[in-house]
This record gives sequence, structure tokens and C-alpha cells, in this order.
Amino acid sequence: MSRNAIVVAAVFVGWMGSQSVYAQQSIVVNAGYFSPRGVDSRIVDDVLLENLNQFAFDLKDFSNGTVGAEWLVGLGNYFEAGVGVGFYRRTVPSVYLDFVDSDGFEIEQDFRLRVVPLTATVRVLPFGRFAAVEPYLGVGVGVFNWRYTEVGDFIDFDNVVFFDEFVADGTDVGGVVFGGIRIPVGDSVSVGGELRYQYANGHVGIDQGFLNERIDLSGLSTSFTLQVKF
Repeated sequence: MSRNAIVVAAVFVGWMGSQSVYAQQSIVVNAGYFSPRGVDSRIVDDVLLENLNQFAFDLKDFSNGTVGAEWLVGLGNYFEAGVGVGFYRRTVPSVYLDFVDSDGFEIEQDFRLRVVPLTATVRVLPFGRFAAVEPYLGVGVGVFNWRYTEVGDFIDFDNVVFFDEFVADGTDVGGVVFGGIRIPVGDSVSVGGELRYQYANGHVGIDQGFLNERIDLSGLSTSFTLQVKF
């Protein structure tokens, strides 16, 4: 994680805290589903894209549930600023495409990905924050903490099968764009839905035993939201 990203996040949170004295605040919790970028749109040196040439799995297998929470502060009637955190994790089983072990059994391994995004966002509500229906659009910056693991049986240059675990992790900065709708169901509670696209990637490294240099963390999240104002 870069020092600049930490400074920006700290300044943003401090600024929001100073604004909260004058503006209505709310907490939003969400639960949804994350779908990673497809084959035709991933970065060219993505490790999962390269793995498809040797292993039998589908990128869609990395789709999985997400949970998160966000603190929002109203900036007048038509804008909100927020900070949020999310969580995603998925383990995908795989086997070699063209090889089996000497006993005829598949050579198996697991690919594991975990992503925890911390985001700072600004959104606009064209009908205002107190309308009967509240659509919104927003953009933001994300700090993505991630961990990627390949564990199981692999084949070396001499076609010998061996067990190993390769691990890469990091914290990288990316962007988010999103849109959604909220419907008040009382004075302080709203329910809604949101589509959010994140763009980020991290470095795994061929020298660490992986088949390519980076991992694409980008994808689309579809979420149900519950907002409580206070």
C-alpha cells in the first residue's frame, strides 16, 4: 500500500468527520455477488488468464458472494460522501488439462482469491436525498487488500508431480464506479440495490512460481443494500 494512498484516505476520513457535525449521517450494509472480468477484457499478463492454458477451470467459478458496509455523510441535498469496506473470498478447484498422474488420477490444485476493498466515494442524487425514490450515481477510489494462493499438486520441468503452495498478497489502489436506487420504508430506513464496478490489479510475479506477473482484481458487484440514517 502506498504512503500517498494512506494519507489520502486519512485526510478524507478526517474531513468527513468534520462535516458530520452539520450533515445527516447513515450506515449502509450490503450483501451481494461479485463477478470477475471475463476472458476478453482481463489485463494481458493476468495469471488466471495464463492458467487457463494449462488448467481446467472457468473464470466464472471465481464469482461469489460479498458483504460490506459504508458510512455516508450528506453534503447538501444532492450529494453524499462515504467510506466503506467490503469482503470477498473464493476457492476454485482445478486439474491439469493435458496431464494425469502415473496412477491415472487427476493432478489437482486449488486457486484461492481474497479481496478486501476500502473505498472513499462521492455520489450524486439527482432527485435529492429525501425523495420518495432516490437513484444515485457515484465514483471513488479504492485501496484493495488481496491475497492469491495456488496450492496442490504441480508438474515440474522433468514431468515430476510435486506438492507446493504459492502465495502472493498486496494492497493496491484502483477505482470504483457505481449506481443504484434507494427506497425509504420509514423515517430512518431505506432499502435498495446497487451495481458497482471496481478496477484494480496486483503483482504476483513469475519469480514467485506463478505463470504470469499480475492478477486482475476487476469485476462487477450486484448488491442489496439496507441504509439506516441517524
